[in-house]
Amino acid sequence: MQSTNEELTTSKEEMQSLNEEMQTVNAELQGKVEELSRSNNDMRNLLNSTDVATLFLDNNLQVRRFTTQATKIINLIPGDIGRPITDLSSDLIYPELPDDPREVLRKLGFSEKPINARDGRWFTVRIMPYRTLDDHIDDVVITFSDISVAKALEGKMQDIQNGIEERLEKKRPMPANRMRPESLHRGQKARGNRPAIPNPENHHAQEAKSPGCSRRIAPSRRT
Repeated sequence: MQSTNEELTTSKEEMQSLNEEMQTVNAELQGKVEELSRSNNDMRNLLNSTDVATLFLDNNLQVRRFTTQATKIINLIPGDIGRPITDLSSDLIYPELPDDPREVLRKLGFSEKPINARDGRWFTVRIMPYRTLDDHIDDVVITFSDISVAKALEGKMQDIQNGIEERLEKKRPMPANRMRPESLHRGQKARGNRPAIPNPENHHAQEAKSPGCSRRIAPSRRT
């Protein structure tokens, strides 16, 4: 009986020791969860504060995460996590959206191009591989930078340049060999209708040659 009590006491002490170890492990895990949650919140606030629409896709092109700004371009809701990008609609005129991320994953490079939206906005769409700390690539990150203001200024500058070139072209004298045929014809016709200006030298020469107009000089008489 005494031996059984000793065994029970030993088992109780072992159970108590295991319970203390479990509590220690749980406390460590709780600390890790809080740290991950804090990092996740920091990352979300950082991405939202940059005012850049960002979309994270896995290697199957399924939505993994997105920022608030991305919902203004692509019709995204929290329930779209895990849905393929091909099932979502957007305001972008970008039919190559599903193909470019696949090409980035295949070449492990990046893609960047200006894309316009149906409402007149312009975005620089940049697709990059998602690299982990151990340099492992599985996912892609897509950012959408609004360049509407820059595009509008570019259009105005182009209009101003075209206007200046047009005014310079009008002021530039046209070479004779590049004149239009109708302009040359009008010039020749005007010269043909213009009365000829007589040349005095030619007139005197013609009088000298005419026999009716020859003059004789009478000899002088001496007195």
